[in-house]
Amino acid sequence: MVTACTKKALPISDKASLPEKFKNILIHEGSGFTGPCEPSICVSPVNPDWVVAGSVLDNLYFSKDGGATWSVDRLKSSFGVYGDPVVIIDRKGTIHYAHLSNPKGRAYSSPEFLDRIVIQSSTDGVRFSDGSFPPSDQSKDHDKHWLAVDPKDNALLMSWTEFDKYGSKEEKDKSRILFSVSHDGAKTWSPAITLSSLEGDCIDDDKTTEGAVPAAGINGEYYVVWSFGEKIYLDISYDKGKSWLDKDIEIATQPGGWAFDIPGITRCNGMPVIKVDHSNSPSRGTLYVSWSDQRNGKDDTDVWFIHSKDKGNTWSQPARVNKDEGAHQQFFSWFDLDPVTGYLYWVFYDRRNHQNNDTDVFLAWSKDGGKTIENSKISESPFLPTKDVFFGDYNNISAYDGRVRPIWTRMDNGRLSVYTALIDVK
Repeated sequence: MVTACTKKALPISDKASLPEKFKNILIHEGSGFTGPCEPSICVSPVNPDWVVAGSVLDNLYFSKDGGATWSVDRLKSSFGVYGDPVVIIDRKGTIHYAHLSNPKGRAYSSPEFLDRIVIQSSTDGVRFSDGSFPPSDQSKDHDKHWLAVDPKDNALLMSWTEFDKYGSKEEKDKSRILFSVSHDGAKTWSPAITLSSLEGDCIDDDKTTEGAVPAAGINGEYYVVWSFGEKIYLDISYDKGKSWLDKDIEIATQPGGWAFDIPGITRCNGMPVIKVDHSNSPSRGTLYVSWSDQRNGKDDTDVWFIHSKDKGNTWSQPARVNKDEGAHQQFFSWFDLDPVTGYLYWVFYDRRNHQNNDTDVFLAWSKDGGKTIENSKISESPFLPTKDVFFGDYNNISAYDGRVRPIWTRMDNGRLSVYTALIDVK
């Protein structure tokens, strides 16, 4: 078990400036050359002192003091717990932890591996249900899911990729985006419905339909975005997920695709994230989508975002989030929108300060709906990753009523660890 020492949260002032150095909080350090990665985090909208997180494969982290100290545990389920953790807390304060399945415990050697997406729930962060799952074809493989909560009625939205056969290079094997919704706190789920008009391959690369993320609009509409074939797609439902558009909307290009190479990283992706502003700010109702790509060159990965003020019908031109000059790598980005203030926050790896593969962690934020964006380094020291160790596929960030908690993986001498920083916005 790893428990960090209590530290005071560092405020962002009204001038939107950050202290030069942040006290980073170690949540969990792995042993040997295997360890935690792909962290997910959520600040409770009911009690913001509660912060819950997870990481690969089955790690569960719980803080009752805003993220200053953490307990470390392992999640268990009869369906198996095998990574891709997604942690979310609904409007009643219930914690939901979604992950991949491994019911026989033999991973890739078992035909039941990845046969469903499992969602385990808890009201206290200690005792979790064995898990629920959307009705879907369990003869296929299910991967790369994400969750969202509709703040109007507390519905849980989930989207993911269904593979005919994960990793297959056969032309007959396809991938597609699925969706399901729960209206009873993840006890039951609607039958999975296919969203993507176009099917991809099963290789888990640019020509695979992948990276689906859902969001709920201010009038009860549902949105899902994903990447495929160097484009970002959007689908919309106006009847709580029962029916969707006949044809997906292409809302942005993603030159080079969602999968790309970063020196020192086993693999990297720039899949999209969607958020809707539910605050009472001037940007209320605005949709935001953010991703990363290499349109400016393989040595210049950047983080981008677009917005829509008409429920996804039209979109702005891409704007760059990272404010560096010259060619540098910014990658593994994620962003969140504070539902109380409407402020936007991004977390991403950044190499603007280094000539080699040394990597920092940066925070970007906007208090005016993305019109102006500030950047600041939040990691205390750089780290040097190596391709010899799997580094995961994403980081995460959560914000609620000025409490901002990024979470990221770092690698030191081949050993992985998960960190956060305590950021309070005045």
